[in-house]
Amino acid sequence: MNRETLTKVVIPFIIFTAIWGTTWIVIKDQLGDVPPQWSVAYRFIIATIGMAAFTLWRGDSLKPGPGLIAAAAVVGVSQFCLNFNGVYLASEYITSGLIATVFALLMVPNAILAWIWLGHKTTGKFLAASAIAVVGIALLFLHEVEQKPDLTMAALAAGVAWTIFALIAAAISNVYQARDAVKDHSLFSLLTWAMGIGALCDIVVAWLLTGPPVIELRAGYWLGLLWLALAASVVCFSLYYPVVRRIGPGKAAYSSAIVPIIAMALSTLFEGFEWTTLSIAGSSLALAGIILALWARRRPMRVTNPDAA
Repeated sequence: MNRETLTKVVIPFIIFTAIWGTTWIVIKDQLGDVPPQWSVAYRFIIATIGMAAFTLWRGDSLKPGPGLIAAAAVVGVSQFCLNFNGVYLASEYITSGLIATVFALLMVPNAILAWIWLGHKTTGKFLAASAIAVVGIALLFLHEVEQKPDLTMAALAAGVAWTIFALIAAAISNVYQARDAVKDHSLFSLLTWAMGIGALCDIVVAWLLTGPPVIELRAGYWLGLLWLALAASVVCFSLYYPVVRRIGPGKAAYSSAIVPIIAMALSTLFEGFEWTTLSIAGSSLALAGIILALWARRRPMRVTNPDAA
């Protein structure tokens, strides 16, 4: 391994994978006095400022060129509004590690939408591997029901529904960004405008659904918010995209198989997630299916990030 590969691929890969693995448990801590919709809005207000500062520091222009605002609007609404609101709402019902594991299946709606919109056909091996991963996820949900007698089927269904909602929203953004016309825009300028538009949408959604802003003075809340906005959003996106452009999104997406391992470990430590034969079997099948599905792709997947957090 040469120095360039180490500094421009391996080290960034380790950093953004490790950070994204922690975000799920931090999101769980954000749930409390502040409605989740406002937590999402605060996160992307801060992230927009951070990304704009980073873009200007790089010497890139924030002046939108032809078509940039329209492209940023699609990405901002789907990725930074609908997707993240879905994740935060799902976290009110089911454990963070479980959501992270389910979210690793983002490649499935990605593949379906890429087939419909871009003509990227999937292989039988990919579909079979995805089915294995889905079986593993189903076992994890069964474990969740067994370990939490107070968890009602309505709550579980709500958690699943919001997770799927978030998956679809993220997939729309991912596949949309695969278009050549979108890739022609400056990456960091596009991200800044997308986060800004997403933040505005988050504010509107939060106000309509929950009323005026709610502020929590707890230091842990704001430290977590800064971590999610600056580390998980600004830093990770800034590291992830150059890696994607260097080694291809297919290989970079392997972090989606690592993130759930970190998230499940943290869920074990801080949320009381208990490992049983059922959960071990479910996790093993899910991760094996995800890895096999990524390996079976004929084309590299064009993805925004391996999880929404």
